[in-house]
Amino acid sequence: MAANKKPDVFKFGVPDVLDVLAGQGVDSADSITALPLTKIVLPKSQPRRYFDPQKLAQLTHSIKVHGILEPLLVRPLENERYELIAGERRYRAAKEAGLDEVPVVIRDLDDRKAYQLALVENLQREDLNPVEETEGLLELLSLELALPRKDVVSIIDQALNAKKRSLELTENVFSQFNKIESILAATSNISTESFRTARLPLLNVPEEILEALREGRLEYTKARAIATLKEAKPRKALLKEAIEKNLSLSQIKEKIAAYKAAQAKGQGEKTDKSLAYPARLKALYAKAKKVKTWDDARKQEEFEELLQRMEKLL
Repeated sequence: MAANKKPDVFKFGVPDVLDVLAGQGVDSADSITALPLTKIVLPKSQPRRYFDPQKLAQLTHSIKVHGILEPLLVRPLENERYELIAGERRYRAAKEAGLDEVPVVIRDLDDRKAYQLALVENLQREDLNPVEETEGLLELLSLELALPRKDVVSIIDQALNAKKRSLELTENVFSQFNKIESILAATSNISTESFRTARLPLLNVPEEILEALREGRLEYTKARAIATLKEAKPRKALLKEAIEKNLSLSQIKEKIAAYKAAQAKGQGEKTDKSLAYPARLKALYAKAKKVKTWDDARKQEEFEELLQRMEKLL
């Protein structure tokens, strides 16, 4: 299999839904019908969050010239309305192109299968970025195992840790992990180990970095490097510079190293002063015990003022 080619979706364990996605049963003109765009509504929950404006404009132009070459997939709702399942980019481009109607394939699907199909269709995109793919895979695994996302991650952790230590898994965890491996193998080129170590950490980076990744403005290797800066202000500044100047990964790492070195130096100077204060106070106390001018009225006022200020500081 070529490195950039999506796997065969028929290996996946939900054949009825994926048969629809892969086009089985959609090979005759009778299977395709035309629907007014006004009758198609978007689903409440959508796997895809970002659409590249430039690519959408290119598709709009193509549709104006050639029309829609691949039908949208919809499911019937009440009041002669239809919910879009697959093909949102074509739907948006068709609206921009001013089309009144679009070719569709209509399938009766329940909520679960409709969302499952939308997830899988999204995962087959050629322009899928790492964050969208990771979020989509995790959501699909959660749906297939009927478990919260955090439990899916926990199963992956348990299984891979047990494998490293040559420990046995419970039958339930073993079965669930096998299903996870099967789904990942069928819908992506990512192993469970890579999914755990290289992909899941992406979802924990700060929101501004996640947004840049979703929009395809930053490679995920650069994102992971920038995310090592814990302070928001320098992190956001470096993120902006990395995008605007298209900094290489090595340039980003150099800037991070320089910033951390400067921070360490500043912290060291601060620490040196902090350690010096107790010693200076101790020396002043020793000297104060030897002073013979405590009875001087003018100096008493100054001493009182200084002591009050010291008490407030401490």
